[in-house]
Amino acid sequence: MTRARKMTVLITGANSGVGFALAAELLGDNSKHVLLGSRSIDKGTAAVEDLKSRNLPGSIELLQIDVSDETSIATAARTVEHTHGYLDALVNNAAIGYGDTSDTMFNRLNTVFRTNAAGAYATVEAFEHLLRKSPTLRIVNVTSGAGSLSRCLDARTPYYKHREPQYRVSKAAMNMVAACQVAEFHDQGWKVFLYSPGFCESNLGPQNKLVNGAMPASEGARPMVAMLNGERDDEAGLFLHYGGVYPW
Repeated sequence: MTRARKMTVLITGANSGVGFALAAELLGDNSKHVLLGSRSIDKGTAAVEDLKSRNLPGSIELLQIDVSDETSIATAARTVEHTHGYLDALVNNAAIGYGDTSDTMFNRLNTVFRTNAAGAYATVEAFEHLLRKSPTLRIVNVTSGAGSLSRCLDARTPYYKHREPQYRVSKAAMNMVAACQVAEFHDQGWKVFLYSPGFCESNLGPQNKLVNGAMPASEGARPMVAMLNGERDDEAGLFLHYGGVYPW
């Protein structure tokens, strides 16, 4: 009997927060195999062991990947090509918040942009040939409402005149990365999503705590399961958030 091929999903930045929560959600399905992407091998190993201890029906393995480093991205792609030969879905989740607050704004912008925008672009580029081997390939770019130009200029939103622009600038750039992916790949049948999980508990910054009103990471992660399962294909190409649609 031929064993059914599992849907293999790579989630970058998945050792904590929304990425970790998404991995846990996907592992509830025995047809899923999760590649838990982590810059830190130690933190990634701990996350994988935690999820394995829950005896969920899906399968999981660690993939070391630092999306701010081209060599690390290329090495990760070669690893997946060698061990699996294909990739069904890529979730660009890895992100950093504000950089070293003691550094100059120029350097902080460069640091945050490198991970949040350039890293997202480079990761898709490196894994494109593996994604093309999937009949149901999907890309989910995890962004933020802070990257919406319309919301930035709307005095009714919390992002109006917000200080520390580096995160917002990087996410606006990531949104353009996603828009370029939609324009390039839509006619080829690719499903590209742009999704903001909202204000969730994470390690993104000291404010992302439940006591500060953050949602559990699982709530922000859950809508992505439907995207990966093909249940929201008609919304591909929109700027989605956990409760609806944002203006670009």
